[in-house]
Amino acid sequence: MEPSQFIILALVGIVFLPLLVSLFVNVTQLRNLLLWGVIFVGAYTIADNWDTVRAGFLPQQAVITDSRIEVPKGFDNHFRLTLQVNDVPVEFLVDTGASQVVLSTRDAERIGLDPRNLAYIGTAFTANGEVATAPVRLDSVTLGDIRDTRVRASVNSGNMDTSLLGMSYLNRFESIEIRRDLLILNR
Repeated sequence: MEPSQFIILALVGIVFLPLLVSLFVNVTQLRNLLLWGVIFVGAYTIADNWDTVRAGFLPQQAVITDSRIEVPKGFDNHFRLTLQVNDVPVEFLVDTGASQVVLSTRDAERIGLDPRNLAYIGTAFTANGEVATAPVRLDSVTLGDIRDTRVRASVNSGNMDTSLLGMSYLNRFESIEIRRDLLILNR
């Protein structure tokens, strides 16, 4: 419900509330009427925002076939995938603007890299500013039945909530397509 719609609804309620009180001498009748009004407004709000409500309760997952991956857009309007990196599940944000796979220091540790002993010789210019990066090669990256080896990646020295699935991996697909709320990767 838009704020302007809510304001109009509130004003109508303020104007007609005294009229309703005068019509219903019995307070129980008035309470029941107001309760039904709240139920109606709540049902309308949920129906109007059903896609958002549904996504919050039923997160959709990627559909993986032999050579095709369909990734639904998440509730935050981003495409996310969980891949096995060196046999460890890692959640990625799909980022076609990232030149390569970028691991957070937390995910780098989880897959067996020691971020303290990496050579941070690269630089990345992010929305949060300039950060140092360490180039690495991932022994294996698996998505469904698709397994890739020696994938170029980097470990970001800055704070990252989620690792990025960039073009050094996505370029291995024959096509990358976005149809409304669906990312389609074809091999």
